[in-house]
Amino acid sequence: MFDTLTSSFKGAIDKIRFYDDAKALKKAITELKKSLLKADVHHKVVKELLSVVEKETKDKGIGKENFLKALQSHLEKILTAKGNQGFVFASKPPTIVLMIGLQGSGKTTTTGKLAYFLKEQKKKKVMVVAGDLQRLAAVEQLRQITSQIDVTLIADENSTPEKIVKEAIKKAKKELYDVVLIDTAGRLAIDNELMDELANIKKVANPDELFYVADAMTGMDAVRTAQTFKDKVGITGVVLSKYDGDSKGGVALGIAHQVGVPLRFIGAGEKIPDLEQFIPDRIVSRLMGGGDLESLAEKTANIIDEKKAKQLTKKIKKGKFNFNDFLEQMESMKKLGSMKSIMGMIPGMSGMAKQLGDMDLENSSEIKMIKAMINSMTKKERENPELLNNTRKRRLAKGAGLSQMQVNRVLKQFKNAGKMAKQLSGKGGMRQMQDMMKQMQGGGIPR
Repeated sequence: MFDTLTSSFKGAIDKIRFYDDAKALKKAITELKKSLLKADVHHKVVKELLSVVEKETKDKGIGKENFLKALQSHLEKILTAKGNQGFVFASKPPTIVLMIGLQGSGKTTTTGKLAYFLKEQKKKKVMVVAGDLQRLAAVEQLRQITSQIDVTLIADENSTPEKIVKEAIKKAKKELYDVVLIDTAGRLAIDNELMDELANIKKVANPDELFYVADAMTGMDAVRTAQTFKDKVGITGVVLSKYDGDSKGGVALGIAHQVGVPLRFIGAGEKIPDLEQFIPDRIVSRLMGGGDLESLAEKTANIIDEKKAKQLTKKIKKGKFNFNDFLEQMESMKKLGSMKSIMGMIPGMSGMAKQLGDMDLENSSEIKMIKAMINSMTKKERENPELLNNTRKRRLAKGAGLSQMQVNRVLKQFKNAGKMAKQLSGKGGMRQMQDMMKQMQGGGIPR
């Protein structure tokens, strides 16, 4: 997700090879300036960052370590604005959030992603309110999303946004909801009618938070429109949508600093789980190639059941991992979001994440093939793959629309994966895993 920026920082740091080499520092600063401007970071932000980093590095002694420390420290300052980080709950529920932004910014989808994040990761009771009655498809879009993630939707196409919001909040208080997310109407451009409507909804809702959803692909325009919304309506946070589609990525580096409002979340992919909290020190760690194990731990802890995980570990150690276990793990993986995003959180694996591209585990031809084969199995065959003799394999191939050669190949891969998992779960397994990662990784920035 931060590939371009990470490679820019790595390239600059690698220029400083010797202690007290002023020419190398100058070269590193010049290269970094070009890279950051090319990556769409605002010129004022670039100038401020590099002048401070250069001065501090010279003061403490030119060297790779001092340059890196100065860069990390001031990146964190630039990414930090006064206000909350991530999602902060009100002292008295429900926490009411107004989702605002221009039409086409991804506001409705982001509302659904945030609802999913709060339900799955924070284990909260969430209500979504369809307050966008300008765009006909908005209410239907929210119906589909909330139905998919099993979250309450309050919608009435024949009412007014103010009435819907008033009734929804009343219901939320009565039925003890933790969070109310209110989707609002956008426009193709900022106009007085839009601002008046938002002001009226804000008055009725009395929200704890106003999240402005900005399209990362619009670059510097995202900063300008965020500033306008801040001035006219007031915002407490920015959510950067479609960040995975922005190859430059520099807008994330300047938006909080320029608008003076914290960047709270980033849309890291097209799927509903692909929304990540933007917490400055963690993001800097990822930018430097150091990963973000804290966010990864939070994400997995709320999705992977500890009791089931222990049972699965026992099975793996005994070599008893079966196809039912495989399907269950695939369902859990879907909740984690894109593999590219997950790999970017593992220290030193950002290079690997780049190679993965937009790999889709759920919809890859290989996974579809395996699922088709498993669906053709009997209950006993799923639980005990050893039962699969040639006669059964022929039946599976016919039922799944595969050749027997394909079935044999999948079964062989499954068996080998089981052996490797058993080996890695044994003594010295973690050491082997670390060695494998070192061989695979593109290489993070040395600390």
